[in-house]
Amino acid sequence: QINKTIRMEGGDVVDCVDVNLQQAFNHPLLKDHKIQMEPSSFPNGLNITSPFLHDVFEAHPPIVECPRGTVPILRNSRMKHIAGKLYINGVISKDNQQEVAGIKYYGDVYGARAIINVYEPKVKKSSKDLSATSIQIDNFGPFGLDSIAAGYSVAPNLAGDSSARFHVSWGEEGGQSKSCYDHTCPGFVQVNHNFVLGGRLQPVSVYNGKQYVITVLIYKDLMTKNWWVTYGKDNTPIGYWPNSLFTYLKDKGNFTLWGGYVAGPTASSDSPQMGSGHFATEGYGKAAFVKGVQIVDENGNLDILNVNKALVVSSDSTKYTVAGYDFDKYGMHMYYGGPGNLV
Repeated sequence: QINKTIRMEGGDVVDCVDVNLQQAFNHPLLKDHKIQMEPSSFPNGLNITSPFLHDVFEAHPPIVECPRGTVPILRNSRMKHIAGKLYINGVISKDNQQEVAGIKYYGDVYGARAIINVYEPKVKKSSKDLSATSIQIDNFGPFGLDSIAAGYSVAPNLAGDSSARFHVSWGEEGGQSKSCYDHTCPGFVQVNHNFVLGGRLQPVSVYNGKQYVITVLIYKDLMTKNWWVTYGKDNTPIGYWPNSLFTYLKDKGNFTLWGGYVAGPTASSDSPQMGSGHFATEGYGKAAFVKGVQIVDENGNLDILNVNKALVVSSDSTKYTVAGYDFDKYGMHMYYGGPGNLV
C-alpha cells in the first residue's frame, strides 16, 4: 500500500499511498465513490484578488515528490488521539471549551475565500487545547449540522509540536460525529500528489516584522456537488469532501465563519493565544489579519458579503478582539486575536 516513504526536515514522515487506497474510501458512504481527480470548474472572479503589500509573502506547506497516482499521508500517531468535537457552533463534547473572534455570516453560500495571516500563537505544551484560524462553512439542519473547514492551527497535543500546520477538518452525520482532521478518519479525498495535509507552514509571521499569509478557498463544484479545497494564490486543488458524506451540506452552507478560534478542555479557563497573541487594535504587522473575505454564490461567482448578514464577533473581548473591520472591492478584512490568559 505504501509506495514510498519520505523523511522531511523537522522530523515529519510522509508515506506516499495509492490515491485509491487512502483512508477516505473506508467511509461506508464512499465504498462506491468514483474519484474526481480535478474540479470540473472554478469559481468566477478568482483573478480579482486583494494585492499583497510590499512586506507580505506567501507561507508554504511542505511540497513532496510523491509519484503520480499516490498522495502524501503524514505519519502521526498523535493525530488518532484527538478526542471530542472542536467546532465553533456545533455539538460540543462536555469537556471542550471554545472562544472565537472573527466574521460570522448568516446567509446562503456555495463557497468562501480568504487570505489568512499565519502566526504561531502560543499554546501550552501540556494542554490539549488548540488555536486555529480558518474558514468554516456550516449548514444547520433540524437535528444537527454539517461542517467543513480549512486553515491553520497550532495544536501541540494533536501534532506533537507547536508549529502552525495546515489542516482541513469536518463533522458530518448531522453534526453528531466527532471532529475529523486531514486523513485521521475517512471522508476527505486528496488528489494532489505533492501537498502534505497537516504539514508545517513556513515561514510564519514575525511580530513587527515580515508578514506571511496563506490563501484558502473552499467551494462547491457546480457539476459534481463535491466541496473542494484549494491553496495559494494560484488556487491549487488539494482535494474534496464528496457530496454524499453530508446530510445538510448537500446543497449549500447557511453559516460561514472567517477568523480565529481556540478549543479544548481549558480553552476558556486557561486560554491560549489567538492570531499573533496581540489584540486587534495594534493593527498591521502586530495583530493578525484576515483579508479578501468573499463568498461564492449559487452561480459560482465570487462575491463580497452582504453586510446586512455579516456580524463581527468576539466571544470574550477581555482575551480576544476584532478591529479594523471594513470592506473594499476585494472583500472584507479585519484584524483579530489576543493573548488569552497568557498576558
